[in-house]
Amino acid sequence: MINVGLGAAIGAVIRYIITTWWKRLKIDWPLATLFINITGSFLLGILTENFASNSPIMLLFGTGLMGGYTTFSTFNVELISMIDERRWRTLTVYLGLSYIGGTVAAICGLMI
Repeated sequence: MINVGLGAAIGAVIRYIITTWWKRLKIDWPLATLFINITGSFLLGILTENFASNSPIMLLFGTGLMGGYTTFSTFNVELISMIDERRWRTLTVYLGLSYIGGTVAAICGLMI
């Protein structure tokens, strides 16, 4: 279990660094979350293909690191903000890119 906690802490720090860096660009679009979730899906696909689900490596990097790195909660907060601001086009594009992009990235990771 320490593997999972250690991995989650590292993943959260990496996510924080990426998000902080991206905010400096002052782009009014949730690119940081999209990037994090798609790259996380890809990396999790690679891990899933190569390690058993209960192996120490999978617990550290898959469950822990990727669990701390990717962010479903931020994704949902951003969607709710778009609904509140009536940014329907952005909402639709963001949903499509996130779900389709994440699925395609995971499949690509599984194929490596």
